[in-house]
Amino acid sequence: MANADPSPAKFRELMLDEEPELREVLACVFNIQHHEAKTYETLLSTPGSTVEELAAELDRDRSNVNRSLSTLREKGLATRERRLLDGGGHVYQYAPTPLPEARELMHETLDAWAEYVHGRIDEFGNTE
Repeated sequence: MANADPSPAKFRELMLDEEPELREVLACVFNIQHHEAKTYETLLSTPGSTVEELAAELDRDRSNVNRSLSTLREKGLATRERRLLDGGGHVYQYAPTPLPEARELMHETLDAWAEYVHGRIDEFGNTE
């Protein structure tokens, strides 16, 4: 399973929102920043983008976009592919994990978290 750790604080926020958007749910489940979730959403509409293209689309600094992409890759929400350029050299292109797979990752992450919480609940009062 991808490296994920639901944020209790973001989970509380999410519970107060009647109709949370994808960005809020991603931020909560994967404990990522909202700008990282926005980067994922942008990748959904522009797969195969480079850091430069995403930075322009998001109106953010390239180094910040690079960090967001690194986080998304760690969480299993994006992939990177190296493309050789005609004039020599290479560029990295990024693609989002397809939404159906991302949904499955969210379910798996929440299920694992719920199992952990259930285990903690079962331990209350058990002194050895």
